[in-house]
Amino acid sequence: MAVIQWFPGHMAKALRQIKEQMPLVDIIFELVDARVPYSSQNPEVHRLAGDKPRLLIMTKTDLADPKVVSQWQNFFAKRGQVVLALDSRERQVAKKVTAAAKEVLAEQLAAQAAKGMQKRAIRAMCVGVPNVGKSTLLNHLVKRNVAQTGNRPGVTTGQQWLRSSADLELLDTPGVLWPKFQSQKQGTMLALSGAIKDSLYAKDDVALFALAYLKRERPAELMARYRLSEMNLSQPDPDLLLTITQKMGFRDDYDRASERLIFELRKGKLGPISLEIPADLNAEGINE
Repeated sequence: MAVIQWFPGHMAKALRQIKEQMPLVDIIFELVDARVPYSSQNPEVHRLAGDKPRLLIMTKTDLADPKVVSQWQNFFAKRGQVVLALDSRERQVAKKVTAAAKEVLAEQLAAQAAKGMQKRAIRAMCVGVPNVGKSTLLNHLVKRNVAQTGNRPGVTTGQQWLRSSADLELLDTPGVLWPKFQSQKQGTMLALSGAIKDSLYAKDDVALFALAYLKRERPAELMARYRLSEMNLSQPDPDLLLTITQKMGFRDDYDRASERLIFELRKGKLGPISLEIPADLNAEGINE
């Protein structure tokens, strides 16, 4: 499998801008994909944030296995991290995010009140990997379409300040990756989730990773979606990919079938998926 790495100049620029704006905000809203909540955390953002308070927001929970989402909530909570898992489109999203931000900043806000300082809106910087759903969340936080959305990386290209309410102001930032992934598995999961541009990796490699996952975790959905038998599922993964290619009517165009499989998995056509669980992490916190 080819190594997936991606760190273009515009991402380096975005990280510099994040560093410059960091002193202006009270809290970091770090958005992570609920299907890969550990691997979609950006270590560069953690480094730049330093001791700045953080709220971890797990997005796309509607596409993830709810039982595994709960496992990750417990995992982060045990490490002292305030975490909010939500579907960005739900009606009470603004109230939930504002309340969670106030929880993270409770001591700081109390100290300001004790000093008689005038109350002002909390200033939050929103960061996350590409295609994590930042724009969708922001549009629902401010209750209007102020951020362009799209199911692909690179939609947000610059920073902008947005007002959610009298209690919350938001700084939107472009999605950023980092120079080197911890493992090839991490890069593959990020590619499968949509965080990496589709033109930058071998689709058949990622599709084979997806097939191995689906055979293990979602065999019934896999068989139903592509009209497969149990005998088909016993095939080696490359042969199974060719079988699915033929079932799709693409003859031997397995690149096209790989693209379709990846897209349908991302969109939830094969049921809710969680590509990593806390038990996957070794003692160093690396997905093996």
